[in-house]
Amino acid sequence: MKQRNIYARTLLVFVGVVCCSTHALGGQSVAQYRNFELGSNLASVSAVTKTTSSDVKTIHQRPAVLQDLEWRPSHWTSGATDPSTISTDPVEQILFSFYNDQLFRLVVDYRRERTEGMTTADMIEATSAVYGPPLGRTSRAAGAPSRLEVESGTPIARWGDAQHGVVLYQSSSYGVAFRLIVTDLRVDALARTADTQARRLDDQEAPQRDLARQQKERDDDRAAAAKARAANKGVFRP
Repeated sequence: MKQRNIYARTLLVFVGVVCCSTHALGGQSVAQYRNFELGSNLASVSAVTKTTSSDVKTIHQRPAVLQDLEWRPSHWTSGATDPSTISTDPVEQILFSFYNDQLFRLVVDYRRERTEGMTTADMIEATSAVYGPPLGRTSRAAGAPSRLEVESGTPIARWGDAQHGVVLYQSSSYGVAFRLIVTDLRVDALARTADTQARRLDDQEAPQRDLARQQKERDDDRAAAAKARAANKGVFRP
């Protein structure tokens, strides 16, 4: 119990500091997570996270450009060389998702060792210190849950407004873990539609791509054979 309280106080103090540093008055906007704001472009997020273009994964290029950037904050404090100075930041990783170069979703996974022993009430209390009181239990996003939402576990609290959603999830897979998803609801709907359309186009174009691949393989084989023939014919002696 004592250890759990220590973890709870640590996280509460941490998010409290983040909250105060981001907004001197009131809670943090539901369109934000720490220093990141929904609607930002990839370049600005990369500048903060110090990531490069090689860290970006392009999911689809049409009918819209969908990209993901996965970032794992350092577990060590800046310049630290001693394990005793390991960071107390509870974030394990953040997945940034972009629609046509517009940040529309952040998926924040918390480190198990930094939330171990904490209850759902502890996590809701800590998150409410940043985003304010959660919405009612009956509040939920419209429409069927996405694959990401299903895989994230059980939603235990929601915050947000008509344009944005913040949902805290708990998953018991491989031990209790917590995840926070911050979403621009309008752009998320556009991204879902674009993803569905892109998959449909991929399926429609698959036969043509397969034919093109087979033709390229035949052309490569002929070119390789012609090169080998030219190299060997002139020097061959029976």
